[in-house]
Amino acid sequence: MATLTLPKHSIPSLLPTQSPTHPLSHNFPILSKSSQSQFYGLQVSYSPSRSIPSFSSMKGSIFAKVNKGTVPPSFTLKDQDGRNVSLSKFKGKPVVVYFYPADETPGCTKQACAFRDSYEKFKKAGAEVVGISGDDSSSHKAFAKKYRLPFTLLSDEGNKVRKDWGVPADLFGTLPGRQTYVLDKKGVVQLVYNNQFQPEKHIDETLKLLQSL
Repeated sequence: MATLTLPKHSIPSLLPTQSPTHPLSHNFPILSKSSQSQFYGLQVSYSPSRSIPSFSSMKGSIFAKVNKGTVPPSFTLKDQDGRNVSLSKFKGKPVVVYFYPADETPGCTKQACAFRDSYEKFKKAGAEVVGISGDDSSSHKAFAKKYRLPFTLLSDEGNKVRKDWGVPADLFGTLPGRQTYVLDKKGVVQLVYNNQFQPEKHIDETLKLLQSL
């Protein structure tokens, strides 16, 4: 299971100088210094040694670089069998590229299994499905074997492709985003869908778009 460090909250410009008086303000603590919790399958821990980036420095990660109607940056990554796979390999057919936080987490497992269960529908639409996360090839191989995933999983160690595509993160940048792209036969993006907390909806939205192409 992946472990993420939640930085110390320091956004003075957004917080009042006086103590909050709203009756609900005491009911929603963020995290104490010693607390740890499970957030959608990822272990979140609090570290007082780091600060949240200012909103101006986060702009690049908030606004996606790849939008509908654009051709995304190409890439070559290793799949679950250690083979190099390039985006250009899929040109000439629709391709679903979905970025997800990590193997073996509850939300990501639900999403992968939903793609698996609907895989015949994607094949009928002539589309390929490709999942990308920062896990290494051996993690992908175990994940694919355990859940009998029939599609390609690519290893984006260092998150270079995620950054190149501008996939937005969640939780102040500490949780990798869950974003899906549908590219048409010419490699042009026809759908960008982001939904961290309803992973199975990615399948519904992509199939709906593919059936309209």
